[in-house]
Amino acid sequence: MSPPTRLRYNVVSPDSVQISWKAPKGQFTGYKLLVTPSSGGKTNQLILQNTATKAIIQGLIPDQNYALQIIAFSEDKESKPAQGQFRIKDIERRKETSKSKVKDPEKTNANKPAPEGNLFTCKTPAIADIVILVDGSWSIGRFNFRLVRLFLENLVSAFNVGSEKTRVGLAQYSGDPRIEWHLNAYDTKDAVLDAVRNLPYKGGNTLTGLALTYILENSFKPEAGARPGVSKIGILITDGKSQDDVIPPAKNLRDAGIELFAIGVKNADINELKEIASEPDSTHVYNVADFNFMHTIVEGLTRTVCSRVEEQEKEIKGTIVASLGAPSDLVTSEVTARGFRVSWTHAPGKVEKYRVVYYPSRGGQPEEVVVDGSLSTAVLKNLMSLTEYQIAVFAIYSNAASEGLRGTETTLALPMASDLQLYDVSQSSMRAKWNGVAGATGYMILYAPLTEGLAADEKEIKIGEASTDLELDGLLPNTEYTVTVYAMFGEEASDPLTGQETTLPLSPPANLKFSDVGHSSAMLTWDPASKNVNGYRIMYVKTDGTETNEVEVGRVSTHTLKSLTSLTEYTVAIFSLYDEGQSEPLTGSFTTKRVPAPQHLEIDEASTDSFRISWKPTSSDIAFYRLAWIPLDGGESEEVVINGDADSHVIEGLLPNTEYEVSLLAVFDDESESEVVAVLGATFARTTAIPTTVTTTSTRTSKPTTAVFRTGIRNLVIDDETTSSLRVIWDISDYNVQQFRVTYLTANGDRAEEVVMVPGRQNTLLLQPLLSDTEYKVTITPIYSDGEGVSVSAPGKTLPLSAPRNLRVSDEWYNRLRISWDAPPSPTMGYRIVYKPINIPGPALETFVGDDINTILILNLFSGTEYSVKVFASYSTGFSDALTGVAKTLYLGVTNLDSYQVRMTSLCAQWQLHRHATAYRVVIESLVDGKKQEVNLGGGTPRHCFFELMPGTEYKISVHTQLQEIEGPAVSIMETTLPFPTQPPTTPSTPPPPPTIPPAKEVCKAAKADLAFLVDGSWSIGDDNFNKIISFLYSTVGALDKIGPDGTQVAIIQFSDDPRTEFKLNAYKTKETLLEAIQQIAYKGGNTKTGKAIKHAREVLFTGEAGMRRGIPKVLVVITDGRSQDDVNKVSREMQLDGFSFFAIGVADADYSELVNIGSKPSERHVFFVDDFDAFTKIEDELITFVCETASATCPLVVKDGNNFAGFKMMEMFGLVEKEFSAVEGVSMEPGTFNVYPCYRLHKDALVSQPTKYLHPEGLPSDYTITFLFRILPDTPQEPFALWEILNEEYEPLVGVILDNGGKTLTFFNYDYKGDFQTVTFEGPEIRKIFYGSFHKLHVVISKTTAKIIIDCKQVSEKTINAAGNISSDGIEVLGRMVRSRGPRDNSAPLQLQMFDIVCATSWANRDKCCELPGLRDEENCPALPHACSCSEANKGPLGPPGPPGGPGVRGAKGHRGDPGPKGPDGPRGEIGVPGPQGPPGPQGPSGLSIQGLPGPPGEKGEKGDLGFPGLQGVPGASGSPGRDGAQGQRGLPGKDGPTGPQGPPGPTGIPGAPGVPGVTGSQGPQGDVGAPGPPGAKGERGERGDLQSQAMVRAVARQVCEQLIQGHMARYNSILNQIPSQSVSTRTIAGPPGEPGRPGAPGPQGEQGSPGMQGFPGSPGQPGRPGERGLPGEKGEKGNPGVGTQGPRGPPGSTGPPGESRTGSPGPPGSPGPRGPAGHMGPPGSQGASGPPGYCDPSSCAGYGMGGGYGEPTDQDIPVVQLPHNSYQIYDPEDLYDGEQQLYVVQGSYPLPSPYSQSSYPSPHLAQPEFTPVREETEAVELRSPGISRFTRKIAKRSVKTPVRKRGNGKNPSR
Repeated sequence: MSPPTRLRYNVVSPDSVQISWKAPKGQFTGYKLLVTPSSGGKTNQLILQNTATKAIIQGLIPDQNYALQIIAFSEDKESKPAQGQFRIKDIERRKETSKSKVKDPEKTNANKPAPEGNLFTCKTPAIADIVILVDGSWSIGRFNFRLVRLFLENLVSAFNVGSEKTRVGLAQYSGDPRIEWHLNAYDTKDAVLDAVRNLPYKGGNTLTGLALTYILENSFKPEAGARPGVSKIGILITDGKSQDDVIPPAKNLRDAGIELFAIGVKNADINELKEIASEPDSTHVYNVADFNFMHTIVEGLTRTVCSRVEEQEKEIKGTIVASLGAPSDLVTSEVTARGFRVSWTHAPGKVEKYRVVYYPSRGGQPEEVVVDGSLSTAVLKNLMSLTEYQIAVFAIYSNAASEGLRGTETTLALPMASDLQLYDVSQSSMRAKWNGVAGATGYMILYAPLTEGLAADEKEIKIGEASTDLELDGLLPNTEYTVTVYAMFGEEASDPLTGQETTLPLSPPANLKFSDVGHSSAMLTWDPASKNVNGYRIMYVKTDGTETNEVEVGRVSTHTLKSLTSLTEYTVAIFSLYDEGQSEPLTGSFTTKRVPAPQHLEIDEASTDSFRISWKPTSSDIAFYRLAWIPLDGGESEEVVINGDADSHVIEGLLPNTEYEVSLLAVFDDESESEVVAVLGATFARTTAIPTTVTTTSTRTSKPTTAVFRTGIRNLVIDDETTSSLRVIWDISDYNVQQFRVTYLTANGDRAEEVVMVPGRQNTLLLQPLLSDTEYKVTITPIYSDGEGVSVSAPGKTLPLSAPRNLRVSDEWYNRLRISWDAPPSPTMGYRIVYKPINIPGPALETFVGDDINTILILNLFSGTEYSVKVFASYSTGFSDALTGVAKTLYLGVTNLDSYQVRMTSLCAQWQLHRHATAYRVVIESLVDGKKQEVNLGGGTPRHCFFELMPGTEYKISVHTQLQEIEGPAVSIMETTLPFPTQPPTTPSTPPPPPTIPPAKEVCKAAKADLAFLVDGSWSIGDDNFNKIISFLYSTVGALDKIGPDGTQVAIIQFSDDPRTEFKLNAYKTKETLLEAIQQIAYKGGNTKTGKAIKHAREVLFTGEAGMRRGIPKVLVVITDGRSQDDVNKVSREMQLDGFSFFAIGVADADYSELVNIGSKPSERHVFFVDDFDAFTKIEDELITFVCETASATCPLVVKDGNNFAGFKMMEMFGLVEKEFSAVEGVSMEPGTFNVYPCYRLHKDALVSQPTKYLHPEGLPSDYTITFLFRILPDTPQEPFALWEILNEEYEPLVGVILDNGGKTLTFFNYDYKGDFQTVTFEGPEIRKIFYGSFHKLHVVISKTTAKIIIDCKQVSEKTINAAGNISSDGIEVLGRMVRSRGPRDNSAPLQLQMFDIVCATSWANRDKCCELPGLRDEENCPALPHACSCSEANKGPLGPPGPPGGPGVRGAKGHRGDPGPKGPDGPRGEIGVPGPQGPPGPQGPSGLSIQGLPGPPGEKGEKGDLGFPGLQGVPGASGSPGRDGAQGQRGLPGKDGPTGPQGPPGPTGIPGAPGVPGVTGSQGPQGDVGAPGPPGAKGERGERGDLQSQAMVRAVARQVCEQLIQGHMARYNSILNQIPSQSVSTRTIAGPPGEPGRPGAPGPQGEQGSPGMQGFPGSPGQPGRPGERGLPGEKGEKGNPGVGTQGPRGPPGSTGPPGESRTGSPGPPGSPGPRGPAGHMGPPGSQGASGPPGYCDPSSCAGYGMGGGYGEPTDQDIPVVQLPHNSYQIYDPEDLYDGEQQLYVVQGSYPLPSPYSQSSYPSPHLAQPEFTPVREETEAVELRSPGISRFTRKIAKRSVKTPVRKRGNGKNPSR
């Protein structure tokens, strides 16, 4: 539908206008005619028929502008409006001037430029408040901004400007607005024009809506110069479309009675300008195509503004009858997390609407609610939780708006879910349910495993508000998970609700059984694990660790292991295999049987040249037999191979009448061989018939005869070959043998034959020591009473001293590497590893490892260094040849080191980054005088510059690369600084006069502060601008008066990528030297890291060493030209909370919002912004004034409860804060009024004090409030004491507060302005309350005329006093001092103090709500209690160690009956006090939250502290899965003696000492009659059978080793499964077995007493004793800042503590004697036997004893690191080690160990010596710390030694 057109106006009377128009085409019903006054007011509407084309409007004001709209409408449509504006006076004027229109165009065409020199001037007497809002965004540009200044100058020139005339204010905006000057800033037009000409260009984005709101809230205010009853004009100048919404802010301005004009230039949006400006658009909207044309609109704009000012004045005077009162009594209620209700009392007069504006205090877009004027309440909705909001309520009248009624309110925290339950737990899932929250829009569930390395695998689920139960699946088995539930309210989340639960482990198989165990196979059966199992992995391991096998089978429950080794113990582990991984193992062990030898070997069917051999087979899997025979009197051996199914064989072709030894050996299908069985047999002699002649006729023929042989021996076997021994075993076939003679000699006969006599009942003998790799022939001869039987011989060969093989190097790192090797075929006692650097000088180091170790990790090596490595195998007879190799560590050093920017006094170095570096240490050294500079840089820094160098000097620049604790070798270059330029000789001239020192400004005369300037030295500054900064610093510092400790101290930091301290606070004591130092500062260059610089200032400048003084204002001035590349908010906010004052100066491209965050509040005083570096002079005076006022303040600005106030936080000044109280003697921390508030107990005579000059260096102000929150204790004395007082240097009181616990009075005292001492004492029932033993809050309000007492936020008394005089700062301030004290040896009273502040105002007590007192706390009006932990991830603190359990709290005093309070926490029974009425119960404190942290490092041992108060109950954690063995910590101090542990099981029997040598057997006499019984023989030392015991012990050792090997494999499987590196796992090892016992001695007289045998092997370790009593607690560390964030994943298990200190026990008692031997035959007395040799102990087995432990549970972190001290070992000739002959060694004792590491069972690596000392063995992997200690202990079963009688071949006694 088309709109009406051709709108015309005609005046028909002084207050009536006729409107005419042309009707639109088409069908329509009628017209709507709307008339609205432009200044605001009610719109009048008229409905006309469709035939009308004219209408008359009556009752108009001739001077008033009106907006007109005519709309054609039908039943369902409306046309666009035809719009226009008119004023009766203008219509009449146009009629009068229409004739002269061509001659005088200026009056009607505002777009023509005014003639030069003939500008319009507004001459109306009406006045206005005009605020101009100028767009200063980047799109304008500096050149065009000059044209804007010229336009503004013409605009201002048109008005009569003055303080009582028209006022002009100006604001500039871009991304954020700022006031350039307020309406009341200048009193004259010239001053305003000067300000316009100097208006700085701002730059930034275009946020016009924000700027319009800003001038409404800041410029049109009485305090900014706005006047009531004066026209309000706003003029906007912009060149582009706004980046935010302009409609609501513009409407708010217009609703407030402000008439808006909008001027657009270039790219401005005309529609947006119309939305902003007041109506009509024709007179309020201007738009020009370019800045060059702005002068064309000046006159039209000024004329319109001038006429509107005149019209508004008439309207204001005619319509404002009642005053525009504001609403009052702002009240907030119904506070929730998402909103609250605002109520107020009505404003006077006719209010059309109320406008409620609200926004977060911390910043944000303002929002508003408009309600009808009849209402006085509004509900604010959709707010953020836990957020403080600023509220302003405006009354809107018909043509104006009132001042705002303002207030604040904080929303509550979002309600959180509750009662989280984790249930239906399986291996891969669990369910979670909780109680829902009303109003929640949904829930977010986070869950993650707590296992180390998997915590990042967090998953998130979001569900709707209807669900409070869900299943979490896809979980890992046997893993602890943390589950966190957040209630979501839109995008906002509540506090978390957290629980922990562990998934079920995967089911292992059960009931492992072994059957059909043979010599090479065994059958396994087990019960299946679960129906979900995929199969099984079977691992079976030999006990000696030499072979590990595994096989995977399907879903079966039986399996046969084949190809096993006979007589070998196997440990078997069966794992169930699932999709999720593998289960824990089911383990068991079995031992294969001996390879069965043929049985019943016999000889029969002998003839003269043959006999038959028969035997009984023992197995069905024999492949073949090997049959051999040899004549006993010498000759060739013969052999035949017989099929495996045979059981006899006939040997033919033998010699007649010859004795043969026949041996038989079975060889099986798996190529294993049985033991050899042997038998002796003989052929018959050939027979001859000898005829005998007799006298008779009969003849006899002799029968053939055969010789009879007595063998006595069968099945001679030689086995258990080692490098130095052979074992001989035989079967005794004839028990008439009295002795056996065993002889042995080398096969080549190069050694004499050895002879050993063995009793007739013994059938085994160990031959030792023998030569290695040598064949021996062993012969055994049975000795009968009437002669010798047939001898049997067998060969045997000892093993060679084989060297290790196949040296490998792996795991190379910068300070360590691993070497591995293959074991030699011969059993060893261990290995000796020697390593020595090749390409740098250094000693050779060595270490030993056990025989079951074939790999070692060598630590603490030099980086990039080649090492020569040698591995020797150790045998009882010496060492093998060396296995040699070369290993090299990785190079830890930078590359491409180069210099650049080399100048006279500076140079820079750059390098290519090392990929693993965490830091660099860069050193520059002068090669002239040796002076050095050193700096530590981050691992990502590739360059650094050095300054303050000497010209023309050669320097050495060295870069050391650091990786955590490792530092690589230096990489160095040489560089020479540029020399001084040679100057031509000049004629001497008079020296210039010394520079004049700028005079101090008056405002700075009293300044006394620690002042630091942080100057941006980044690349964007440039050299020229940096010099301007130096000039600005020179001028600013020059305005100060006294420099040094008694005045202002100044420090300067220049910052870019990293901060550089130019000089510290205490560097200069005079203004002259300080200004000279400022002029010497050199430009740095780099990026902009402002946050890092502020942190550097806190850590380096503001310290006692740098000159910081206590009690002095601390001021920082930050100068920067850009946005920081790191965070500035956190560190500046923390420092402001600590009392630092910040000034921020931004130049050009600086971020204004960042400056506001850095600067203190209010920003108007602390934040400055200039266009360029030339504009510093504009802010210099104001900055100096504000800085000096801050530096001169008696009361510094501090932050309390989020608010800034002037005063003193006395608790911090006395050190009564969590971080510092442990250093204050006589003070302990306890719970306060709530558990979350700490309070501090001042114990008796603690006398906590501080020098006054540190607390109040400038004295006290005239008006102040002293605030205490304290409690009187039962042991507080009844006599008076000063709660706080100031003493002079003679310890005389100057001012203070005295409490009389006996008289129940309170007294304040001071000296008045005349110097007279004055006191005021307060008493009464309210005063007495504070002595009843509860916490009370006391305000003592001191003014110039009165002293008020306010107790628990209720005024109880007021008395008149005189104004106070000032105090001396030479004394001290004391807490709790007894009034009777005199001088420095004072007494003080015990009390509890929770709060102590001095506020430099008297109104503080009226604002206090006593929120810290449970009985007075109003949850609606009080801020939330501080929590022990917060759930933001932003500031996660380091996880601290768990604290020790607290001791009992202190029982409160019994007080008078008070008002009933809520129930308090129970304390333990205290001392019995004076009986009083029953006290009320105290409040229940809130439960704390508990988050398990990682274990921290142990603290240093401190003195024993007082008992702590009970800790809060933490949330119980779920039982965790077993962690890996942790690292062994350093040895702790000895605990008190623990109770005796239960007795361990008895150890194995010790080795008996060797028997004495028996006498020589006498010659055989004739057989006599049976004689009388001979004297008894010497008692034999017969023990139990050693070989059986050895086998048992070997099996025990092997089982332990085997378990350990399986656990090692399990760790590897788990690490693969979990994708995390696993450390080695080891198990406790057992003591090694004893050797074989000795045999009974031969009969004879008792020999001399043999020397005692060595101590027996110790028994298995007993059960560990209970832990000792807890040691004294360590010194209390500073409390860390509370970590914040959601509950973190559970940390890994803590490291195992060190075992209790172990000492070598005294030797055990001697073993019990063996049973009595049988009586010997009576023989001739033997000669006196020589003393027996001492008992022998295998060195490899002894190494573990007497070493203070060594049988703890080793882990792969049991290795203490021992640094090798310089020159602590004898230096040797390396050639001895590498080329010398190896020597035997003897054990002289155990190693002395360094005391911190006495638990280790290995010695440190030491310099290699020609003689070597044995060490303990290890299992599996060993780390060697160089110098360091090996780990893992195991005892080795070595064969025990028997020392029988030995004879050489010549029959003489051997001399030993």
